[in-house]
Amino acid sequence: MKSKLLMSIRMNKLILATALSSLALGALTACQNDDNNKVVEQSSKLEQTSANSVAKQETSSTAVHKTKQVRPDEHSYANFDQVKLTHLDLDLDVVFAEKSLQGTVDLSFERIKEGADSLVLDTRDIIIEQVEIEKEGQWVPTQFDLADKDDVLGSKLSIALVEGSDKVRVHYKTQPQASGLQWLTPEQTAGKKHPFMYSQAQAIHARSFIPVQDTPAVRVTYTANIRTPKELLAVMSAFNEPDTELDGDYHFEMPQAIPPYLIAIGVGDLRFKAMSDRTGVYSEEVYLDAAVAEFDDTEEMVQVTEKMYGPYRWGRYDLLILPPSFPFGGMENPRLSFITPTVIAGDKSLVNLIAHELAHSWSGNLVTNASWRDLWLNEGFTSYVENRIMEELFGEKRAIMEQALSVQDLRAEVQDLPKGDTVLHLELNGRDPDDAFSGVPYTKGQMFLVYLEKKFGRETFDKFLVKYFNDHAFQSLTTSEFKQYLNDNLLAENSDLVSKADIETWLHEPMLPETMPNPTSDAFVIIDGATKSWLSDEKTIEQLDSDNWTVHEWLHFINNLPEDLSLERMNQLDTSFELTQSTNNEIAHAWLLLALKRGYEPVMERLESYLINIGRRKLIVPLYKQLAKTEDGLAFAKRVYQVARPGYHPLAQGTVDAIVNADNN
Repeated sequence: MKSKLLMSIRMNKLILATALSSLALGALTACQNDDNNKVVEQSSKLEQTSANSVAKQETSSTAVHKTKQVRPDEHSYANFDQVKLTHLDLDLDVVFAEKSLQGTVDLSFERIKEGADSLVLDTRDIIIEQVEIEKEGQWVPTQFDLADKDDVLGSKLSIALVEGSDKVRVHYKTQPQASGLQWLTPEQTAGKKHPFMYSQAQAIHARSFIPVQDTPAVRVTYTANIRTPKELLAVMSAFNEPDTELDGDYHFEMPQAIPPYLIAIGVGDLRFKAMSDRTGVYSEEVYLDAAVAEFDDTEEMVQVTEKMYGPYRWGRYDLLILPPSFPFGGMENPRLSFITPTVIAGDKSLVNLIAHELAHSWSGNLVTNASWRDLWLNEGFTSYVENRIMEELFGEKRAIMEQALSVQDLRAEVQDLPKGDTVLHLELNGRDPDDAFSGVPYTKGQMFLVYLEKKFGRETFDKFLVKYFNDHAFQSLTTSEFKQYLNDNLLAENSDLVSKADIETWLHEPMLPETMPNPTSDAFVIIDGATKSWLSDEKTIEQLDSDNWTVHEWLHFINNLPEDLSLERMNQLDTSFELTQSTNNEIAHAWLLLALKRGYEPVMERLESYLINIGRRKLIVPLYKQLAKTEDGLAFAKRVYQVARPGYHPLAQGTVDAIVNADNN
């Protein structure tokens, strides 16, 4: 629905600034001592009295000028090629009772195009209460237009500008259905005493809690004043003071320019524990000690990455352990990575996730994909750097096993993906950019860089990467720009090793190229031999010699068992190794998925508990998909999902809704 304007008529642009300044200065003087609620109340009354007049004049020449044009980012309405945001000042109350962030954002901008007379922002399900523009040191109301909602992009917010101004203020509040926020009741947290709220802005969900130019092509610095219930702590993707006072009033500064999808907030019953002078963990108390023990190699990870690829440029690097409803393994929010508790395994077997989120401090946060078509520039580089970190810390054997498992998963995944979705430089065709996330940008992108490393040699390729990170620090990059940079700085001097045609195949052709490396682990070869001997009855289950298997070896073993494995052998494995009750969430996932494929019913009680207590999409979505393949399985999925759904993040809800065709109205 079109928004109502604050003024009773739309004025000619030539007199807009003068008229609005006069009206606003009087209004602001009259209510300068009122609180924000009274200001909102006044604005609401003005809107109500002006509604009829506005509706009649919606198409007049005095309305915000609308033109049909090709957007520089297909997933953003923003006119950042004309007016570009540079800095945000957030001032927000966290209102748990209403599941809403409420307050203002001041948006500083620069005019890229001379004469640009409007600022266009992205929003989704945000209530815009008032918009002001700074004019000669005073805040005065200005025209704005909130367009109808598009299912993918949300609603375009157009704000009229006046000459000489470079800042606007938007009064707004979020709605409970904001796709980038999750509000948890005390019962849905580990501590069971206090509510919890956290954000997840990637890919285009920042617009659901901040009116902003929500594109990775735009980078902003920001400050924030956040008010919460006094017993709760707020943290953000900014400088967090480890010994901050718990008083419900928190201030944050992010001095480095980041894309909006990296603006993040978490509020809950949080504690902090240091791991080193610059690393630490924020968590509910129940996870705190276990997380610190699990992730205490983080400082060493930072150091080895600095040695390979240059300095860590973000100050502190802390981890926020979220409730298990968090839909991803982790999110690379700068200075404060958001981490799922499902990787706290007790044996550091899943800490490659920490290496991945840390690696984003160079690839993704420092050098960013300019659009979501270019996602591989973030995730392919990060997966490559992650594996190099793991090799430095835990040895080549483990690094190769992790590569091999990822490639196994990728080869299976591309068989089920639409062919177009197997291209690195993905054509999204107006689809939701969340569709870009698969194993392709991660593992195919990683293997592309492994391919280049093998062709040019590690020493040469490492020098190229260091130069790449330095030359593009705090910039956003397209695939086309990367290709030119690659040609100028690596291919041109070594054209006999890799051709431009090879690069085109990797980036623009579907499926997996014939030149893709196929990492193999000697440990996996041994396991394959033992498995074959067991299946042919040449060995007993006791002779599998599994006592010293790592998590990676267990995953390889389970994932490569035949899908027609007899129920007798399934029971034999379960009895011997207690796989149904595994406390390692990755092993449990692999076993539960195989059990569903085989119809092994003893897992169903464990499966129900697993789906209710974990919200990580990687771990639950394949299970729901497998359940949905049979009538009985689908009935089970629907029943369990009704219990599980309230605890899932909106992103997970949307995915599972589509799988089980749930009616949630």
